[in-house]
Amino acid sequence: MSNRILERRKRGFLGEDFKLKSWDLVQPFYENLKNREINSKEELEKWLKDRSELESYLSENMAWRYIKMTCDTSDQENQKAYQFFVEEISPKTAIYSDELNKKSLELAEKFGLSGEGYDIMLRGLRKSVEIFREANIELDTKISLKQTEYQGITGGMTVEINGEEMTMPKAATLLQAVKRETRENAWLKISERRYAERDKLDVIFNELRDLRHQEALNADFQNFRDYMFAAMGRFDYTPADCFDFHEAVAETVLPIVNEMVFDRKTKMNLGDLRPWDLKVDAEGRTPLKPFKDGADLLNKTEVCFEKIDPKLSEYVKIMRAMGHFDVESRKGKAPGGYNYPLEEIGVPFIFMNATDSLRDLVTMVHEGGHAIHSFEVRNYPINAFRNPTMEVAELASMSMELISMEHWDTFFTDEKELKRAKIEHLEDILTVLPWIATVDKFQHWIYENPTHSVEERKSAWNRINEEFSDNVTDWTGFEHFRAYSWQRQLHIFEVPFYYIEYGMAQLGAISVWRNYKKDPKKGLEGYLAALKLGYTLTIKEIYEAAGIKFDFSKAYIAELMDFVKAELAELKA
Repeated sequence: MSNRILERRKRGFLGEDFKLKSWDLVQPFYENLKNREINSKEELEKWLKDRSELESYLSENMAWRYIKMTCDTSDQENQKAYQFFVEEISPKTAIYSDELNKKSLELAEKFGLSGEGYDIMLRGLRKSVEIFREANIELDTKISLKQTEYQGITGGMTVEINGEEMTMPKAATLLQAVKRETRENAWLKISERRYAERDKLDVIFNELRDLRHQEALNADFQNFRDYMFAAMGRFDYTPADCFDFHEAVAETVLPIVNEMVFDRKTKMNLGDLRPWDLKVDAEGRTPLKPFKDGADLLNKTEVCFEKIDPKLSEYVKIMRAMGHFDVESRKGKAPGGYNYPLEEIGVPFIFMNATDSLRDLVTMVHEGGHAIHSFEVRNYPINAFRNPTMEVAELASMSMELISMEHWDTFFTDEKELKRAKIEHLEDILTVLPWIATVDKFQHWIYENPTHSVEERKSAWNRINEEFSDNVTDWTGFEHFRAYSWQRQLHIFEVPFYYIEYGMAQLGAISVWRNYKKDPKKGLEGYLAALKLGYTLTIKEIYEAAGIKFDFSKAYIAELMDFVKAELAELKA
């Protein structure tokens, strides 16, 4: 890896010079796969690799269109390039994919294809064939375009504070300001800006809900929740398990959060703790600044990963050399952060909106965990093997948050600041688990009640949010903002039902971290062993490879919370 510009594997099927300019150029390759005669297991495996090559090319082509669009949502050419793929390419590939899935299953049975990840792949293909409906292709296109509308609105949001136009991520850093008036002003500006778009976002979401419900009905499901459990390949747990998770979080995590928030109120000597008091340091210290700018963040991430394993640092250096980072916040950039796997080259792209906060550091190592995963699976010849379920993907990212925390002295040379950073991150983990339960339970309600009104949705959100919120923070006078706080969660708009995975993976990550603290070498080996499996085994088996359990029972969550509480107590001693 001394040469940090990695190359994709040679294209034996598409040809080295293939470029996507129209569907007419792509179709012959699908026709070849559809009509090719297969006479042996060896020919079948070659056919599967050819299919993977085509799909990997298209996946990466789509990825770059999405990346460019989110890096600058105001660029109309980027929008058009993305929409071209969504409207002209994806609908046509969907029809062929279903035909190729059926052919894969028939040939696999004929030639006894099994093992080596194929069992998992075929299980997924069976479910895809079962739920595929041609009528849903047009609906998928409409959904994608609606999601682009959402990104355009949220990506264009700015606020003016003290004469300066700020992006929402930058304005959010003021919520850590020691001066309470500054925090309150920033919180109000942010909340008012979001609230101003509530009606537009409600309309977009109503349309998304209706399109999704129709997809479910087309595929013979009662609701979109059940359809998505099938579409996402959730073979290892059910909606009932999600409800158990919600209940367990309410009973085992929320009491700890209540203690933390009450302690904050006491330390800050406040009669009423308000929403703008939740991010500031309770002892009145200025916000932690783990890095100066994007370059400094990447430099320090390299060093931090080097301390874990030089191989991990090399991954970051490769991505930098290849221009696969866009980390700083700016106007017109879509919100949030992501690691986008690039299927052909196997070197992912990290996008985020960094300013200079601890949250940005956590985002970087989180997305860095995803990136490590991409590198660890890049040599699998079949794309299905490289793409694990989100419960595994998020284990990779959330575990890296905690593993890297053992080496955050790279970002904080002062011992007191280092301890403070660790405390803030662990408390944030405890705080976010109830939020995960809130968002997930709300989505179950949304799609179990697909004809609900805006007012009914608002009422349901308030009820569910209250169920998982601390009982200390005073929202008096700002209930209208709280009633629309769900709109800031992009997953609800863009990737429905992709959120519970964060909770499950967070539990797994705490277990990985516990193992790493006991024995760094063995703990890291287990973590990487799980990542290397890609999606060749079940979720449970992959978790076991990491030396942990796939378990979100009340007893297990309580055990892990006790561990986190003990770690916090030691840091605060």
